[in-house]
Amino acid sequence: MSDSSSEITAKLKDASNGLLMPSESEYPFEPLVWSGTELTPKKILELTGHPTDSPVETVALGDLFANLAYEQEWHDNQQKVDVSKFKKFLETLEGNLTDIQVFRIGRIKIDIYIVGKTEAGLVGVKTKVVET
Repeated sequence: MSDSSSEITAKLKDASNGLLMPSESEYPFEPLVWSGTELTPKKILELTGHPTDSPVETVALGDLFANLAYEQEWHDNQQKVDVSKFKKFLETLEGNLTDIQVFRIGRIKIDIYIVGKTEAGLVGVKTKVVET
């Protein structure tokens, strides 16, 4: 993998264009680039400016996209189109980033960071979900 961070963020932006993270409110995906190579819950709080006592949960990338990138028998045509877009987005993440980690920060209004490694540093996307 020799793409620069800007090339990878452009790919992520393109793949997530028009996608919204479904929850009680829907939010877009925004690309991000950080220097460094390691992410810990403490480091993610520091990088994102969250208070140090914020709850941080890690989840598997597949779990985050389980209901989004996999077609179900009961999906209507629009849902099938959305699944196809989320599947492409997931493939773009997996095809351009290594050691992908997903962090959920907060309660109720939860910030989600999907971050992986590249030769140039840490690259990924952020979004939000609302869970009451």
